[in-house]
Amino acid sequence: MKYNSTRNSNLKVESAVAIKQGLSVEGGLFVPESFPELSMDDIKKLAKASYVERATFILKKFLTDYLVKEVKACATKAYSRSKFGVKVAPLVKLSDTEFVLELWHGPTCAFKDMALQILPHLLTTAMKKTGEEKTVVILVATSGDTGKAALEGFKDVDGTKIMVFYPSDGVSDIQKLQMITQEGRNVCVSGIQGNFDDAQNGVKAIFTDEKAKAALLKKNYVLSSANSINWGRLAPQIVYYVSAYCDMVNTGEIQIGDKINICVPTGNFGNILAAYYAKKMGLPVNKLICASNCNNILTEFMQTGVYDRNREFHTTISPSMDILISSNLERLLYDLSGCDDEVVNALMNELRENGKYTVSDDIFGQIKELFWAGCCDDYFTKVQIYNTNNQHGYTVDTHTAVAVDVYKQYKEQTGDNTKTVIASTASPYKFNASVISALGRDEEMAGKDDFELLELLSEVSGTKIPKSLKSLKNKEKRFENVCDKTKMLDAVNKFLK
Repeated sequence: MKYNSTRNSNLKVESAVAIKQGLSVEGGLFVPESFPELSMDDIKKLAKASYVERATFILKKFLTDYLVKEVKACATKAYSRSKFGVKVAPLVKLSDTEFVLELWHGPTCAFKDMALQILPHLLTTAMKKTGEEKTVVILVATSGDTGKAALEGFKDVDGTKIMVFYPSDGVSDIQKLQMITQEGRNVCVSGIQGNFDDAQNGVKAIFTDEKAKAALLKKNYVLSSANSINWGRLAPQIVYYVSAYCDMVNTGEIQIGDKINICVPTGNFGNILAAYYAKKMGLPVNKLICASNCNNILTEFMQTGVYDRNREFHTTISPSMDILISSNLERLLYDLSGCDDEVVNALMNELRENGKYTVSDDIFGQIKELFWAGCCDDYFTKVQIYNTNNQHGYTVDTHTAVAVDVYKQYKEQTGDNTKTVIASTASPYKFNASVISALGRDEEMAGKDDFELLELLSEVSGTKIPKSLKSLKNKEKRFENVCDKTKMLDAVNKFLK
């Protein structure tokens, strides 16, 4: 299978090249030339398989230049019991129609682990397959979770260096602590004076700066990305939606062929795009429900067909969704336009020049058919944390709560009782202060530090503190530097000396 660029359909590369590069030379995103089919017989077989076997089967359909044993080796290293526990991506039933897909059982307690534990192995395999002898420099912009997951995934991986940029005032205290205490000889972290979109734009600018890339090449460095713009990061996310469906079959909740809904809290659009790709392959999906916080640019886009980032940016209690430039939306636009790179280029140019664009009636019609979108502010996010705990004895984080709220909006407005998988993207312990407050225990928080809050949340929720978060207390703070958003390339050069 070959891969095109969303901005150059004539470009055709193998998956190993797409994964190694991350971003196409003209700034487009790599997408498969065609999508493999997932049959009902395939699902029947996968239902009896382990997560590693499910991942190997799905990923091999996309990575045709990899050997089966190579894909299986990558999956086996990524989804080990030592990293994810007894079961990878377990499904928890809340009600007759609500099923929470817990994607946060990896080493950093966020769904990004599901892709970023396997990406380093896919990338190093790609380097060998393409004869790459240079050091690959991974540049990452993060709104909180991607950064730590990428750092942990690439820590001390031979032939790689990784640098992560995060908005210095736009992540939770625990997220920040996870990043600035990161261990590893090949890692670097920097805050920036700006928001996530500034960090993302800065990374993209470095990727498309020919002079900067040439200078790095002279020093034996090539650039790649661990953000969801990298196909090696996006493809593994398809797996867990297929896996959730298989688990519902196994428990008798559905029969093979029955349709489900999938509800995803998203800002950069990658996680719900993976669900769309699973549907495109043949997974029986009725409706894709897109959940946003009060940075509701995706909600408005799906309701109007107008994408307009000329708006106020809100800092919320669900910071991983505080995004106004949803990079992966470009992949959806490419697909729905019939893989028309001219359409995509025109829309992206309009976004760059005017901060907005309007899609055609045809594309908008397809979006309305496929997706339902809603949003939820901080107040109702807290309401859903409280209600979910009160009604089901189950504690969700601030991002999952957004999805729960939007799902309830969807069900109320449509009357649709289709069983729905709700993607749970982070452990509540990563956002302990907001969760404790939502549970009505504000007075007990006074004067407590982050680690005392972890203990309090454990007491309030009746759950155990993840070991990886509890151990942060004694770790050295290695990276407390913050740079101007216009000086990110300087920070990269300083890291690489």
